[in-house]
Amino acid sequence: MKKDTRKLITCIAVPLATGAVSGFFTRNGMKVFAKLNKPPLSPPGWLFPVVWTILFIMMGIASFLIASRPKSRDRDRVLALYGIQLAVNFLWPFFFFGAGWYGFAFLWLIFLWGLVYGCIRTFGKFSRNAAYLMIPYLAWLTFAGYLNLFIALWN
Repeated sequence: MKKDTRKLITCIAVPLATGAVSGFFTRNGMKVFAKLNKPPLSPPGWLFPVVWTILFIMMGIASFLIASRPKSRDRDRVLALYGIQLAVNFLWPFFFFGAGWYGFAFLWLIFLWGLVYGCIRTFGKFSRNAAYLMIPYLAWLTFAGYLNLFIALWN
C-alpha cells in the first residue's frame, strides 16, 4: 500500500474512531434525547449518525490534505489545533448525553465552534480545499448549537 493511501486511511479513521468511541459510551443518552422537548426543525434521531459519519470523513480528508504538506512548524501547529478540536468534539456527547448538562454542553459547543472556525482559517493558508471540507462541519455545529440551546432552555 502506498504511503499516501495509508496516510489518507489513517486521517479518515481517526475522526471516525473518535466519533464511534464517543457514541458507544454515550449511546444510552439517545433514549433520553428521544424524550426531551426539542425545538422546531429537530431532525429524526437516525439522521445524526449519518451526518456525523459524512462530516468525520470530510474532516479526515481535510486533515490529510494538511498532513500531506511539507513538514513545518506551522503545519504541525495547524494539525495540533485540529487534534484539539477533535478532542473537544469527543467530549461534548459526554456532557450532553452522558451527564445531561445541557447548558454546559451548549457553552462547550461554542468553544468547539471557535476551534473549528480557527481550523478553517488556518487550513485555508495551506489548502483551500481542506478549509472548504470543514465548512459543512461548522454549519452542522451551528445547527447543533440551535438544538442544544433550546433543549437547555426547555428541559
